[in-house]
Amino acid sequence: MNATPSCTVTVYVPRDSTALALGADEVALALREQAAARGADINVVRNGSHGMFWLEPLVEVATPQGRIAYGPVSEDDVAGLLDAGLLQGGAHPLRQGPTQEIPYLKRQERLTFARVGITDPVSLDDYLAHEGYAGLDRALSMSPEAIVQEVLDSGLRGRGGAAFPTGIKWKTVLGAQAAQKYVVCNADEGDSGTFSDRMIMEDDPYVLIEGMTIAGLAVGATQGYIYVRSEYPHAIAALNEAIAHAGSRGYLGADLLGSGRAFHLEVRKGAGAYVCGEETALLESLEGKRGIVRAKPPLPALQGLFGQPTVINNVISLATVPIVLARGAAFYRDYGMGRSRGTLPLQLAGNLKYGGLVEKAFGITLRELLFGYGGGAETDRPIRAVQVGGPLGAYLPESAFDTPIDYEAFAAIGAVLGHGGIVAFDDTVDMARQARYAMEFCALESCGKCTPCRIGSTRGVEVVDRIIANQNRPQQIHLLRDLCDLMLHGSLCAMGGMTPYPVLSALDHFPEDFGAPRDAQQAA
Repeated sequence: MNATPSCTVTVYVPRDSTALALGADEVALALREQAAARGADINVVRNGSHGMFWLEPLVEVATPQGRIAYGPVSEDDVAGLLDAGLLQGGAHPLRQGPTQEIPYLKRQERLTFARVGITDPVSLDDYLAHEGYAGLDRALSMSPEAIVQEVLDSGLRGRGGAAFPTGIKWKTVLGAQAAQKYVVCNADEGDSGTFSDRMIMEDDPYVLIEGMTIAGLAVGATQGYIYVRSEYPHAIAALNEAIAHAGSRGYLGADLLGSGRAFHLEVRKGAGAYVCGEETALLESLEGKRGIVRAKPPLPALQGLFGQPTVINNVISLATVPIVLARGAAFYRDYGMGRSRGTLPLQLAGNLKYGGLVEKAFGITLRELLFGYGGGAETDRPIRAVQVGGPLGAYLPESAFDTPIDYEAFAAIGAVLGHGGIVAFDDTVDMARQARYAMEFCALESCGKCTPCRIGSTRGVEVVDRIIANQNRPQQIHLLRDLCDLMLHGSLCAMGGMTPYPVLSALDHFPEDFGAPRDAQQAA
């Protein structure tokens, strides 16, 4: 057995939901108990996850050469790791080497996620020691117009899926005249295969708090709300703890850092309705009403929460604002391509060897993400289809894998980037059943306000069922296309308006699964 060190050694064990589900709490407890039994003095810090989920729980030990990573670690591995010299970064089959040198992590551009996995999420001192609140410090010295211009110049667009320029939304709210304005964070992350919002809230909550505070200064809002889905209890707990710490130190409240300017922030829990990810349905829910989509106009920027001018942004949009203010618009704008500036946290899920979070500048191809990061299919079979942008995103075939991650490039092929969720399927997938799932999902989650969505999705399930059962397929396929056209152009919001994306893409790219040759499908 190696001799134990005489000084305190810091060991990092994640507190992220994924790591917890895989036994991180048990690993942390085993480390404390077994180190004490050996007379070793350790300090176990519960950090966030780096997003390499196939290695969770990932245990790191601080050494003079930097953090050394081991994973995936179970509680049964702890004794052997300590015997092998874990506390000195010793050799072991689970040793991954220096954390920042792991290729999956090293090849990323971490801007929004710069601190995630590095800091103790709820330690304000740790946040401050890693460039935290540098953006707010600068914002407090600027006029509201200058803050908005900085965000405009950065090219930051909404990361929730709509890709609307964040600065334009802020400029509209700034120009609105009202005694009370609000900042609302849409944290109702409901897309399949997405978890970047959750990771920010659990693993770096202060960056979201700082971003919302800057937004409040920019538009003249003094009250903010974070609308979080109820399925995220760890995120809610981390946010509430961080808000309390920030308030006690003057980073929130009636007098921000002695500036005489105010911003208050509260967490509100949603009940898990997918449609409440749509901004106006979210506002209805936040006001205590049923989550039903509002007709627009008026825009929420002019008449939003309680009828007042309201900034509504996604978690990643707001969490990106601090680095824009801290380092300047040009720094952020220098990443990316075309009109897609900066980085996008991409979430790799589905049938992939290495699922997790990858933050990259716009321009990387889908193929590089699937194979260079994701490692190909977990089953070692060919990847046949990829759905990007959640359950209402298009299914893309292998011929589209060289498309760059760029809003306009995806729009050109009839697809959306959405929230950056990427779900892979191997060649055993039945795309007709995936099309049915899209219609069924819409039927279940529709708020029911408009007929094309409410009725169209229900009829859509029935039509796809007849196609699968081979009941007059050519006529049913034609009917399905007509139905999709009606939903696309007649629905009140994106719930019904985007359901045709996965259905039509499945029909167009995988016609054999619908029992018709490709030429016949395209002619239809």
